[in-house]
This record gives sequence, C-alpha cells and structure tokens, in this order.
Amino acid sequence: MTDIFDTFCDLVCGSATRLTAVPRADARSRHVDDALAALEWVDESDGDIVDVGSGTGVPGLVLALARPARHVDLLEASLRKATALADIAATLGAANVAVIRARAEDHARGDGRDRYGLAVCRALAPPPVATELCLPLLRPGGRLLIWAGSVEESRVRAVAEAVGGALERVVAVAGAERRTLVAVSKLAATPARFPRRTGMAAKRPLA
Repeated sequence: MTDIFDTFCDLVCGSATRLTAVPRADARSRHVDDALAALEWVDESDGDIVDVGSGTGVPGLVLALARPARHVDLLEASLRKATALADIAATLGAANVAVIRARAEDHARGDGRDRYGLAVCRALAPPPVATELCLPLLRPGGRLLIWAGSVEESRVRAVAEAVGGALERVVAVAGAERRTLVAVSKLAATPARFPRRTGMAAKRPLA
C-alpha cells in the first residue's frame, strides 16, 4: 500500500520543476529515510521549524509529514521551486506547512529573526556557512541541525560562537555512508551585525 512518503517521492521526482536528480527508485532512502534519521532530535525540540534552502522539501516537508502537529516553514529563494513545493504540500494535505520565498539573510532581517525553535538544512552550504545563515533565525534555546558529510568542527565552532551559539555535537548516522548530523545550539540573541549582506556568508566565510 502506498503511504504518504511514497506519494511525496512520486511528487518530488515527477515535478515539472526539477527538484531532485535522485532516481525514483532511490528517493525513499536518499530523501525520506535521510530526513527521518533526525526525527528523535526533532522531538527533543519545541516551537516552529524552518527548513532553510528547502529545495526538494528535504528535510523540512518530510519532517512536517512525520510530525503534523509541528508547524514547518519551507524557506526557498527560487520562485519555481517555492511554487512547486507549495503545490506538493497542498497535494499531500500538509496543513502545517508554509512556503516562504526568501533568502535566509532577508528572512532573518524581518519576521524570521530569533523566531524558530529548530532550523534544519541539507545541501544549503558547507556547515560553517550554513551555521552563519541559519542561527539568526533561531530563538535562544533553539537548535540547528545540519545534514552534512565531513565536518571541520573547529570552523563550525568558531562561526557558532560569533553568531550567538555553540557547537553541540557531530553524530554519524548509523547505516548511512558519509552522513553526519551537526547540532548547533543557539545560546543568545543574534548580534546586531548579523546577518551580513546577502551572499557574504558564502563569499567571505567567518572561519
């Protein structure tokens, strides 16, 4: 019997807007299972969730389907991808999902600043850059989860401290080749100089 995650895979892989290069046969493991690897960590958090640079809707839309009581914002700068994600969420009946078309820096200068209890991202940027982009969106006490491969912990630690957080831990995902989850805690309100001008986090990394 087809479940909602299989339907999600069908919709993402069959979208007229190219959302993924992963073949449909591999989508369940590469998208759904990958996102759900952090479900225990999601359950440890509270408050709204933001998926920064949502792209395929992974991990944010998958987590929203798994936890329909949690509100999830999918933050996506591309109009075509944002429109496709909104259509997919509506088709799946994901009433707890909102799609916001914006860059992370712009959202953090407005309603998104110091707002969320949990930020998640996958394939957004290298972990140090992702840390700078995402931490301004979290309220103190919140957590950032980064889906990553290899991680230079010292660089993530330095960026986190500059933006009001601290590297919590880096955990290898059991059964997944070269997959780690990077957890960063938000300890204090974002310093006023962040976010930097749009694109600067990637162009001139802090660490």
